[in-house]
Amino acid sequence: MKTLVVYYSRTQNTKKIAEEIASKLKCSIEELIDLKSRKGIFGYIKGGHEALVKGHTELWDLRHDPSKYDLVIIGTPVWGGMVTPAVRTFIRDNKKKLGKVAFFCTMAGKSDQKTFAGMEKLSKKPIATLAVRSREVKKDLYEEKLEEYIGKIL
Repeated sequence: MKTLVVYYSRTQNTKKIAEEIASKLKCSIEELIDLKSRKGIFGYIKGGHEALVKGHTELWDLRHDPSKYDLVIIGTPVWGGMVTPAVRTFIRDNKKKLGKVAFFCTMAGKSDQKTFAGMEKLSKKPIATLAVRSREVKKDLYEEKLEEYIGKIL
């Protein structure tokens, strides 16, 4: 199955998980580049607000065409219990190009189910989901969860 991992990452937690997934599946990977600055405290606050109001953003052009893949794995950090504007924009702009989807998120709290429900509403039912807490990423304590997720995808 031809697979693409697409993700947005502000703090590099989501990036780390995306790279592990792509490595294990030996597949293509695409980082979503938000053209709005999300750096520093003001970027954090503004991004969180935009996530809460279900806002969109402008993205750098994609290198990979999602329609060329059987499965697109979409990753997002959780901001205020919501999908990031970058991932929301990607899904909106590519919804008709998506075959099967799987989701993953990184988060500090416990909002994964709400986030996944939002992603599903924007696109379609995922074949698998993975939620990893920030502290698990920092301490490399997610391998078992990741293996289970990969097993559901394969």
